[in-house]
Amino acid sequence: MTRHGKNCTAGAVYTYHEKKKDTAASGYGTQSVRLGKDAIKDFDCCCLSLQPCRDPVVTADGYLYEKEAILEYILHQKVEIARKMKAYEKQKRAQKSDSQLESTSGERERVEKFKKRENSIVSKPINPFTAATSRDSEGKSGSVGPAAGSSAASSSAGSSSGSSSSSTSALPSFWIPSLTPEAKPTILKKPVKTVLCPMSGRPLKMNELISVRFTPLDPSLDRVALLTRQDRYVCAVTKDTLGNSLPCAVLRPSGVVVTMECVERLIRKDMTDPVTGDKLTERDIVPLQRGGTGFSGSGVDLRAKEARPVMQV
Repeated sequence: MTRHGKNCTAGAVYTYHEKKKDTAASGYGTQSVRLGKDAIKDFDCCCLSLQPCRDPVVTADGYLYEKEAILEYILHQKVEIARKMKAYEKQKRAQKSDSQLESTSGERERVEKFKKRENSIVSKPINPFTAATSRDSEGKSGSVGPAAGSSAASSSAGSSSGSSSSSTSALPSFWIPSLTPEAKPTILKKPVKTVLCPMSGRPLKMNELISVRFTPLDPSLDRVALLTRQDRYVCAVTKDTLGNSLPCAVLRPSGVVVTMECVERLIRKDMTDPVTGDKLTERDIVPLQRGGTGFSGSGVDLRAKEARPVMQV
């Protein structure tokens, strides 16, 4: 068998290729895979739909979205927040009513204990001459005791059976985990009322979205013909072809997309928008987030990791 055989097992060294192959087949351990160009989103695609944008908008953090998709996401999140807030308010009212019932039951128990203590105190002296008559009356009442005891026992049995039937009827299904006697009610936390960006996790508002205007490479082409080409857009100032390998930025007043090289060499000198002529600030220059290329020199981390169970020795 040659040394470089496909399934060579005659070597004395456990090679890296064999270890990686066994790790993938075992189902344990963390696997890391480097992403290629086919697994990377283009710079002009929506972060939600992953499709080229028709009406693109960008957030203050530089994430590009389709306007329809991000507005639908914001409305859906607001409806979800309202639903969670309604469930949270319902839980608060239930907890308040339970606390009131506990306080009233505690007051009743204290009153009953006080009555028992007061009744056990002898307020009048015992007359020794009436003790015999009281014993006789107790004996007469004791003669009818068994019948009374049986009736009391039957009544207690009936009450216990009634209580057991009521307890069993209070549990609709024993096989539902949330209805078992050991199950504890789920405590809901107060939901956050602000809508968060799905990519950056920061607060997101509709009025803070910036409309983006890409400059097409060939203005005579329609949108369908433009999407079939690999190079679709260019810089609005230098006319350089835009792509994932070229850092870009969006100017807030005009919404045009320019390269970062254009920003550093031309725009930062006088801080003026080359399209509208408005004065710019650092906040008005929004770097556009890009997916990078399949090469390591793009400066973007393209390694995906999958955490799986670890074998314990």
